[in-house]
Amino acid sequence: MAEPLQWLPDGTPYSARFGDRYHSSANGGIDQAEGVFLRGCGLPEAWAGQAQWRILETGFGLGLNFLATWAAWRADVQRPRLLHFVSTEAWPVSTEDLLRAHAAHPQLAPLAQQLHDQFWGLLPGVHRLSFEGGRVLLTLCIGDAQTLLRQQDGTADAVYLDGFSPQCNPELWSLHTLKAVARWCRRGTRLATWSVAHSVHDALVQCGFVVQRVPGVPPKRENLHAIYDPHWEPRRSVPTAHGTASTPAPMPESVTVPGRCIVIGGGLAGAATAASLARRGWQVEVLDQAEAPAAGASALPAGVFAPHVSPDDSVLSRLSRSGVRLVLEHVQILQDQGLLRAGVDWQCSGVLEHRVDGSPGLPQDWEQGPGADWSRRASAETLLQAQLPRNTAACWHLRAGWIRPARLVAALLAQPGIAWHGNAHVDRLQRSSDGAHWQALDAQGRVLAEAERVVIAAGAGSRALLAQRWVLRPLRGQISWACWPAGLAPMLPYPVNGHGNWVPSFPLGDEAEGPRAWVLGSTFERGVDQLPPTADEQRAAHTANWHKLQTLLPAAAQPLHASFAPFLDAAHAISAFAPPLQSWAAVRCVAPDRLPIVGPVDAHTLPGLWACTAMGARGLTLALLCAELLAARWHAEPLPLDAKLARALAAERLG
Repeated sequence: MAEPLQWLPDGTPYSARFGDRYHSSANGGIDQAEGVFLRGCGLPEAWAGQAQWRILETGFGLGLNFLATWAAWRADVQRPRLLHFVSTEAWPVSTEDLLRAHAAHPQLAPLAQQLHDQFWGLLPGVHRLSFEGGRVLLTLCIGDAQTLLRQQDGTADAVYLDGFSPQCNPELWSLHTLKAVARWCRRGTRLATWSVAHSVHDALVQCGFVVQRVPGVPPKRENLHAIYDPHWEPRRSVPTAHGTASTPAPMPESVTVPGRCIVIGGGLAGAATAASLARRGWQVEVLDQAEAPAAGASALPAGVFAPHVSPDDSVLSRLSRSGVRLVLEHVQILQDQGLLRAGVDWQCSGVLEHRVDGSPGLPQDWEQGPGADWSRRASAETLLQAQLPRNTAACWHLRAGWIRPARLVAALLAQPGIAWHGNAHVDRLQRSSDGAHWQALDAQGRVLAEAERVVIAAGAGSRALLAQRWVLRPLRGQISWACWPAGLAPMLPYPVNGHGNWVPSFPLGDEAEGPRAWVLGSTFERGVDQLPPTADEQRAAHTANWHKLQTLLPAAAQPLHASFAPFLDAAHAISAFAPPLQSWAAVRCVAPDRLPIVGPVDAHTLPGLWACTAMGARGLTLALLCAELLAARWHAEPLPLDAKLARALAAERLG
């Protein structure tokens, strides 16, 4: 449940839990946001000309400080390329209260509406919200501030020390919490707060800040300004394969000035990586052995993006939610750029998951909180529409849908700063003679490209380039698909998954009203990398997919039987009224633990060589998240997901 608010007679929001106002009543709190925090941290002057600026806030509340900072960034011609705003919040408010609180600030109304539109599904943990085409990134850490700040890895250039007063919420201002804040600071980080409590002043000094009292912003007579400048050498924690390690050095291989990069692979992982790096100023050359992008596993006619659910809310479940949120944010950005179209290239239609094993899937009490924004038990009406029995174990995923992967890949590669090179088969990688660059060579030893850094993101093609480091296993998948005959409409407007998946309808061309098709699958043929499949293998795959559909959605199987019949019975003649059944196959690759790999191949002996691969069958859901994680690690940015999940994906885990 969202945190309930009370509204005082003067319109100021009030917390009954803490017995305190959310912000000063003066001018709706905007003077406090701009005077105490922005100017207190020397903004916007301090960020002028920077590649990025990272702000840490304790106590997101109603988001006023974030909105004021975002507005200042927008108005500044010398703004940084990226604005990172990280904020903790234990008790998120409702979206309705969020909008109501900012009604007094018409200048912030458009920004408040955008925040409102993404302010959903805020389960405990880390959520990345994206604005301004991915150039303003809000990382919301939901839960206890002290715990989250200790768990997460990040560096702040400025700190907004905010929240309910020390008298009302002493834990937020305690020495232990301020130590966690200091852990995020670099030497020179500026901090501002409206509180001048002696306990806060003394704790900041103890944590390494040089603190001074300054004239306050009414109604406060004084505020505190501080600069992190301890008399000891600051040490920071960086993620490793098995936890964190304390070191005075920056994050391994972090950079401050973008340069040139080679991305090997033109599928989902490669295109997502290229787009994330180009957004940060990198000049990216994408090398792929095919003539056109998305020629491998990413050439799937249509696929499903959806969260995974489990009663214990497993690592994969939490990863998938972070991935789905980024998918929705990125496709909206690409749609705003005119590169994707809803209903043609993608659709957030919702997805019905038939839990064919009978398990409920959702954690206990899931639907009483923000989890209901993601997934809930399928309603009786939904089950009736799918012609499933009323007692069927099924979930309805609200934030899910279908997408045409090749269209997404093309849109990502169309971003400025990316150059595509097809028919470029990378046989090996080597350092240049001066050791300053990586070179990608073909089988004849010719240099295809040269750059300071290389990312191997070639899906199954990554196996050969990484064979000396890791064992990546091939996983062939085959799908069945066909066009819908004219005049025959699909029974459902949304995909169904749970035992394979069925996308019942997607356009084949550039118009939503044009010819449409369905796609069903996929098989999971572990250890198989042969392409194309033999005729017998294709027949076996069609048979396997047919049986999956019979289990997944029996009512849908009946009208499709005529298409499958020739493969189920060799003597069966192809009906003149049945659309011909098509086969499509590709090879994916997986790590031993079946999680993607994001990180340096070997930071010590092969500096500058990274991997973003092994997405398995979940590339549509996880590729964009993995790409943002890689970019964040390169630039010492706040991570786009929980640090524990980042470590689960880290290449370092493989040794």
